[in-house]
Amino acid sequence: MDIRYPRPLVAGDLIGVTAPSSGVPERLRARLDFAIQGLKDQGFQVDVGECLDGATHISAPVEQRAAEFMRMLLDPRVRAIVPPWGGETAIDLIAHLDFDAIAAADPTWIVGYSDISTLLTPITLLTGMATMHGSNLMDTPYATPASLVHWLEIARQPVGASFHQSSPNVHRLNDRDDWSADPDVTEQAWNGRGRWARLDAGTGPVDVTGRLIGGCIETMANLAGTRYADMSPLRGETDIATLVYIEAAGDEATAICRYLHGMRLAGFFDGAAAVLVGRTGAKDSPTLTQLEAVLDALGTLGLPIIGNVECGHVPPQLPIVNGALGRLVFTETEQFLQQSLR
Repeated sequence: MDIRYPRPLVAGDLIGVTAPSSGVPERLRARLDFAIQGLKDQGFQVDVGECLDGATHISAPVEQRAAEFMRMLLDPRVRAIVPPWGGETAIDLIAHLDFDAIAAADPTWIVGYSDISTLLTPITLLTGMATMHGSNLMDTPYATPASLVHWLEIARQPVGASFHQSSPNVHRLNDRDDWSADPDVTEQAWNGRGRWARLDAGTGPVDVTGRLIGGCIETMANLAGTRYADMSPLRGETDIATLVYIEAAGDEATAICRYLHGMRLAGFFDGAAAVLVGRTGAKDSPTLTQLEAVLDALGTLGLPIIGNVECGHVPPQLPIVNGALGRLVFTETEQFLQQSLR
């Protein structure tokens, strides 16, 4: 599969804001307005969609959400789409998306994580368009630690560019600040959390390459075994490996264990050279920790499994470009993920 990368974002470009899953409740609209203004302050124009209502678990009826999402994807003036955050049931959009039209259109950056990965991964796998698993719009105003790269900086990179990211050894003290009380907050409270850790039984150095793909465990489990999560097109005729990243949103360890077993049986990890596991604040079960859940389901793969990676629901987020060529290095002296837009 040839990966199609959007052209670099430049000042004056139009960024679309819509909620393909959950919208924003009234008490947090000031935060949304602040985040939108932050994009404008950086020189971007913003197309604010109508699907943003946060009164229920969805921002609008599925047909309306799909139509607005497709409109932005196919509008050549819109160069990026950034939802406010994830949600619960973005899976209902899939049947309403025109993947052939997306494949024929100029690629557009789509950025997000959590429930948004329900859309990112199928779009990359079915159309070859690179998508970005990274901070959502509500978190965009926060600064990024020096060893990571903000999603906007990645979106500004030309095709062929490479960048590498490593653990900053910190994370946000709280998942989110009190946006209701202070919607303009941009200060970060950092706290030590430790660096990446090797979870599997291997002890030697890891230096592997492959196409990056993955997403939120709770949503990917519902796509595994379907054409929307078929990794074989990404590996292509040359059978290039994949580097699969996964992260638990909030389900307790026994549920995560079941999900991962099912994903493995459905072939989600076939052809992988390594697995990256995001940091999580999800609860352990009485007899099973989140770490044990991963090893119970994936330990038999015989692959390097690198955990405590900043690609999940515990900020800061390490943006990962679905479809990009990745190089994962984990040794006693170096731990980093290099991504190349080629």
